[in-house]
Amino acid sequence: MVAAKNAVPDDAILTLGESERRHEARKVVFASFIGTTIEWYDFYLYSTCAALIFPRLFFPHMETWLGIIASFATYALGFVARPVGAWLFGVLGDRQGRKKVLIETLLVMGIGTVLIGLLPTYETAGSIAALFLIILRLAQGIGIGGEWGSAVVIAVEHAPKELRGLYGSAPQVGVPAGLLLSTFAFWLTSHSMSDAALFAWGWRIPFLAGIVLVILGIAIRISMMESPVFVDMVKQKTLSKSPTRDMLQTQRRSLWIAIGMRLLQNAVFYLYTSFFLIYVVQYLHLPRSVGLNNIMLYSALGFISLPFWSWLTDKFGRKVVYLTGTVLSTLFVVPYFWLLQTGSMFAITVAVVVGLNFFHDSMYGPQAVYYSELFDAKVRQTGASVAYAVASVLAGGFSPIIAEYLLHKMNGQTWGVSLYVIVVGILSIIAVLCARETKDDILYEKSATEKPATGQRVAAGRLSTN
Repeated sequence: MVAAKNAVPDDAILTLGESERRHEARKVVFASFIGTTIEWYDFYLYSTCAALIFPRLFFPHMETWLGIIASFATYALGFVARPVGAWLFGVLGDRQGRKKVLIETLLVMGIGTVLIGLLPTYETAGSIAALFLIILRLAQGIGIGGEWGSAVVIAVEHAPKELRGLYGSAPQVGVPAGLLLSTFAFWLTSHSMSDAALFAWGWRIPFLAGIVLVILGIAIRISMMESPVFVDMVKQKTLSKSPTRDMLQTQRRSLWIAIGMRLLQNAVFYLYTSFFLIYVVQYLHLPRSVGLNNIMLYSALGFISLPFWSWLTDKFGRKVVYLTGTVLSTLFVVPYFWLLQTGSMFAITVAVVVGLNFFHDSMYGPQAVYYSELFDAKVRQTGASVAYAVASVLAGGFSPIIAEYLLHKMNGQTWGVSLYVIVVGILSIIAVLCARETKDDILYEKSATEKPATGQRVAAGRLSTN
C-alpha cells in the first residue's frame, strides 16, 4: 500500500470556519468526482472492449456466441473481486482514514488498466493471454471495489447537512463521466483507423493513456483534507477495532437492505450499457456507432440527471425518490425492448435516455447518500462498500451473461430477459420498502461539525440499536 503525506494536518478540518469548511467540502467533492471518473474510465473501457474487441482477440477459437459469453465472463470476474476490495479497503477506510484509501484504490486500478494495454493476444500467446487478462481484471475489480465506498463516504461526511444528497452525487456523476470518457476514447480510436489496425494494436491506446489520468487523480486527492467525521472519531478514540465484526453484529439489517436496494439498479445499468452494445450489433444488425453514440448521450445527460435526482432527496427524502425509480425501472423493461426492436434511431435513443437518465439515475444518484446514512460512522465505509459490491456480483456483472444466454436459447426473443429484470426489480422494491428514511439523520453523534438537535436521530442509530 502507498501511504501519501497529507498536505495539511488531518485535524485542521475541525478548526476551520463555516465558509472555509464549505470551501473544503467543495474541493473534496471535486476530488471525489475526478478520481471516480478515472476509475470508471478504466472499468468501462474494459466493458466496451469486452463487448466489441476481446471476443475476437482472446477467444477466437470459440463459436461467436460462446466467445461473447467468455469475454463477458472475464468482465464479470471484476465484479466477483469487488467484494474483496470493498471489504479490504472498507475496513482500512474505517480504521485508517477515507483519504488514504482513495489514493490506494486509484493506484491499484490504474496499474491494472495500463497492463491490460500491454497484454499479448490469443494469436501470440494462446490461452495464456486470457489467463493474464483474467488476473488483471481481478485487480481492477479489487480497486473499484474499494473506490466507491471511499469516495461517497468522504463526500457525504464533508457535506453540509442540508445538501448531503447533492454533494454525495459527485462520485456518482463520475460514473457517466468515466463512461463518456472511455466510450469517446474508444470511438475516437475506432474511427481514426481501419478495423484491421484497431484489432491489431489500436485498442491498446485508450488503456495505455490511462496512466496520465491516474497521475492527475492522485495529485488531486493528495491535496484534499480527511473527513471531519473520521478525524473526530480519531480524536475521541471511538474508532471500531473490528469494523467487519461490528457491522455483522449490529448492522446486518442495514446490510441486507442496502444489498437488495441495489440489485435492480445494477442489473439494468449493465443491460442498458454493456449488453446494449452487443445487442445493437448482433441482434438488431445496426452499426456499432449506434450503441456508442447513445451511450455517450446518456453519459453527457448524466451530468444533469444524477445531481438532480440526488438534490430531490434533500427536498423530499431519500426513500420516496429511490422507490419511485425502482418501481418505474421494473415496469419499463418491456417497453425498453419494444423501442429497441423498432430499429428506429429516435426510438432507441428514447429507450436509452428514459431507461437510464430518468429511471436508473433516480436510483443511482441518491444511492451514495442513502448508503452512507444507513450505516453507523464507525462501520460506514465497510458497510456501504460491502453492500454495494456484493449486489454488484449478484446482479451487475452477470446480467449481460444471463441476457446473452437467454436470448440465444430463445432465438432472440426478449421476454426471458424482461422476466429476469422484473424478478430482480420486485426484490429491490421490497428492500426499499423495508428501508427507513434517513434524510434528517445525524452522521455522527459527537461530530464537531454536526450536533444532533432535539428529535433528530444519529445515522443508522447507535451501534446497539440497529
